[in-house]
Amino acid sequence: MVDFTALRSLLTGALHVPADSAFALATSGFNLAVVHAPDAVVVVADTADISHVVTFARDNRLKVSVQATGHGAESPISGGILINTSRLDSVSIDADGRLATVGAGVRWGAVVAAAADVKLAPITGSSPTVGVVGLITGGGLGPLARSHGFASDYARGFTVVTGTGDIVEATATENADLFWALRGGKVGLGIIAEARIALVELENLYAGSLIFSEEHIEAVAQGWARWTESANADLTTSISVVRFPGIEVVPPPLRGRTLLVMHVAYPGDAITGEGLAAPLRALAPPYLDSLGVLAARDVAQIHNDPTQPGPGWASGGLLASIDQKLIAAWLGVVGAGRDIPAVMSEIRHFGSATTVDVPEGSAASGRSAQGSLTFIGAPVPDLFTTVVPAAADALFAATARWLAPESNVNFAGITRPGQKGSLWSAATAERLTTIRRRYDPDGVFA
Repeated sequence: MVDFTALRSLLTGALHVPADSAFALATSGFNLAVVHAPDAVVVVADTADISHVVTFARDNRLKVSVQATGHGAESPISGGILINTSRLDSVSIDADGRLATVGAGVRWGAVVAAAADVKLAPITGSSPTVGVVGLITGGGLGPLARSHGFASDYARGFTVVTGTGDIVEATATENADLFWALRGGKVGLGIIAEARIALVELENLYAGSLIFSEEHIEAVAQGWARWTESANADLTTSISVVRFPGIEVVPPPLRGRTLLVMHVAYPGDAITGEGLAAPLRALAPPYLDSLGVLAARDVAQIHNDPTQPGPGWASGGLLASIDQKLIAAWLGVVGAGRDIPAVMSEIRHFGSATTVDVPEGSAASGRSAQGSLTFIGAPVPDLFTTVVPAAADALFAATARWLAPESNVNFAGITRPGQKGSLWSAATAERLTTIRRRYDPDGVFA
């Protein structure tokens, strides 16, 4: 049993052990199917708190984990100390410098809102409740991926606590190796306390969704695959087969239906956007059509990701190519009339700006991929052990020939036995290992 009295006396924030009433809430994340059981959780109040925790853990040979929102939680944390960064929620916008400075616990929705007030926008992921730091450290591929690239490409600096408890700055000119690693290297590199992110001038988009009935799924999906071969470089789209549950919280037009949902985002004027989207609208009569001018502050409406915590199981990979044979293989498992334990399966189209690394380089993986493939299981934890993984295995076996040799840590989800696609290239993985050892020589970070 570890005595945390000395650590508790140093903290501005709160330390909770399993017997405390606040422990469950402080360890809980967005995925309620994952229940963490550390020896203690510290809801840090500042950078000094993080340093104290890491130093204490190092001295007592404890592992340190970190959680802001818990969107990326895939397996339970057992033992050690969990750092909860949710209180580090400050957002500051430098409109003239087009820069956002955010705390480690900030979610994208807060940055989007603050930037929109001065007619700027961050390059964000699809969900407003995902943490900024978690997305960027994994690369970050969102609704503007083709036009603007990875979210990590816009990182300009980090304040980091290393595995020795030191507080350092990581930028293109200071601790540049760590800066390179944090833009896509994800874990084991340090605890980020603050991030600086470049913003872009963007007030409105032409964006939204086209939703097609079940009888049109195959025709639309095949037509979309043909269309991607010559898609505009600034137009980002995705398609997903969604099985909406027949429950009251689902809007009546969607309730109990299997539909194909196409997301579209073009960071330009409405007239051009209308023209670019016309071939997609023409694939079949849309069941629902929300495409139009969308304020940049409402970017989360493109994907309409869930905003409330719940049990989840997801797995995915990147695609080396997208063609009609891929679509046939995909629909053979998840298409109309199939009885599978899934909420949705999605294919996103990348390329264009995602293929171009930042001038100084980064650890973000997936530059060569043309898309991603994701499987999200039915939110029934009893199915997560065997039933949902078996369905995912069937999908990825059917589409194996199109999967890229390199995956991305934010899209990999639950790791499956024999899963294809390493999280980083061999060269990047080797460099990340070297940098992790340099900044965490005692292996403090889990």
